Amino acid sequence: MQYARLGSSGLKVSRIALGCMSYGDPGRGTHPWTLPEAEALPFLTQALDLGINFLDTANMYSLGSSEEIVGSALRKLGVRDDVVIATKVYFPMGAPLTGGLSRKAILREVDASLARLGTDYIDLYIIHRWDYETPIEETMQALHDVVRAGKVRYLGASSMHTWQFVKAQYTADLHGWTRFISMQNHYNLINREEEREMLPYCREEGIGVTPWSPLARGKLTRDWDDTSARTEGDPIQAGLYAATEQADRRVAQVVADIAAERGLPRAQVALAWVLQQPGITAPIIGATKPHHLTDAAAAVDVELTPEELARLAEPYVPHAIAGYS
Repeated sequence: MQYARLGSSGLKVSRIALGCMSYGDPGRGTHPWTLPEAEALPFLTQALDLGINFLDTANMYSLGSSEEIVGSALRKLGVRDDVVIATKVYFPMGAPLTGGLSRKAILREVDASLARLGTDYIDLYIIHRWDYETPIEETMQALHDVVRAGKVRYLGASSMHTWQFVKAQYTADLHGWTRFISMQNHYNLINREEEREMLPYCREEGIGVTPWSPLARGKLTRDWDDTSARTEGDPIQAGLYAATEQADRRVAQVVADIAAERGLPRAQVALAWVLQQPGITAPIIGATKPHHLTDAAAAVDVELTPEELARLAEPYVPHAIAGYS
């Protein structure tokens, strides 16, 4: 495994992050395909054995049970100090008046996440989306306060317009508050719209980038019409990729062609492309089968040629924004 600093911060993370949305109580929340604790523990163990030290979850994943499973696993394995835990705040937690990025919401949810994770600090606390109803000054001051209180080490953001991210950073600078060190955005071979503004901004500002859905919900890893329990039970997927299906099929076919030529799984080719893009620190991958993790770890060492990179990029067509509004 390779490791890199997250942006210009001193925090070092593995170049692959394990996304923990796949682990949770299937009866809680909106993810019936998740793996309960007994089935999730082997994947967390395997990830650590492969050198993956960066675990990404969120308070709303399976309404908190993902955080509970991650925390329980780390206690059983005795590795809390050897990993970087990222979790998120924004989406409602099932009760009235929850959600958002008000001071009340942030102070309540950070304590709830700490309790579920069974730890006294969160390494990377991420705002899951932009809150249009709360002044950014209120949000940034509350986030700064949880850092000053020792509950959070670093701050990150996810999936927003570049102007919003710039405004948040400017607000932090203006008041001497804690800045974001990372951006977790939607980026893969069939959705590259972040190349227009967000990725150049992050490179210029020394902000780490940890893309979600780097394999396009599995669309780049198997035949296009194949399905899985995840795709059958994932209401988000159609909104992300259905509108550009014909163009996206052509990109997926190039991935398949290069994988066949190289004798590699498609996932390694698609993930290697993301890893080789300028400014990318650590794509976030989900794993519900052992080969998902071995393929991801191996992709770090796959070097695509300039000709292969050009072939993968050539079929792309512009897409509408997907993953935030």
